[in-house]
Amino acid sequence: MAFEPPQRLVRALGESDDWLGQLPKIIQEAADRWELDVERVMAPGGRSGLVLLVRQPDGAPATLKVAPPSASPGLERAALAHWDGWGTVRLLGATDGALLLERLHPEVSLRSLPEAKALLEAAGTVRRLWVEPPADHDFETVAERTARQAEAMRAFAEPGSAGLVSAALAVRDELTAASPELLLLHGNFRQGKVLAADRTPWLAVGPEPLVGERAYDLARLVRDRVEDLIASAAGASAARRRVNRLADSLEVDADRLRGWTLFRAVESGTRAIAAGRRQEGELALEFAGWL
Repeated sequence: MAFEPPQRLVRALGESDDWLGQLPKIIQEAADRWELDVERVMAPGGRSGLVLLVRQPDGAPATLKVAPPSASPGLERAALAHWDGWGTVRLLGATDGALLLERLHPEVSLRSLPEAKALLEAAGTVRRLWVEPPADHDFETVAERTARQAEAMRAFAEPGSAGLVSAALAVRDELTAASPELLLLHGNFRQGKVLAADRTPWLAVGPEPLVGERAYDLARLVRDRVEDLIASAAGASAARRRVNRLADSLEVDADRLRGWTLFRAVESGTRAIAAGRRQEGELALEFAGWL
């Protein structure tokens, strides 16, 4: 099966990545297993996997997602199976590295809505995901994931960001000293990860699941549409109001949400700059400075 993977994925993984070379074989095996008719590759797609629109033997539309081992597709599979379509895309089948999913409307995400409406719908979606994890799960905790991220942040060498990095690391230590809850979290929840669907208006996709507190899961959502906030003269106050609004609507402690928002913005910013995505990184760090 011949096709060109999206350049965004190639850049993220590196052209020499062995998994990219195996993609045609992986997709062909998945198509043969489920007797799929592959329609097209979704572009630009994400940085951690490839999504294809497919048809099942009866003509029903579906989506095939393939991801390298580094993206932990087994954990996504486990989380989707546990949610069983409650607030998320439904898992129709799975193999090592390949997920067959119900077809949503990938061209329509919450980012297509006005901001106030998008945040309202996002809050209604994410609250469905916060359930008790399976008893025998292999998901890492928020403390474990952020400990790995903190190590990379300590190695970030740009002196102009030293104060923000130090503040983010300090608040992370404080927040992980005692977690108030251990719920299954999406892990990368934001407006672009919520797509229009047929059986319900909106469903979440692309989890990077872990277990921990709800404030951590909300923190990435607070930073959504950061370009619009940066461009606004009242961006800083709008960002702080967003923290309080989301905390109130979902009964989450506002101070903990503000702290996790700071940590996740600084972590994202330093990681983006280290990967060569300087504009993206600087936006995240400027946002973090408002908190």
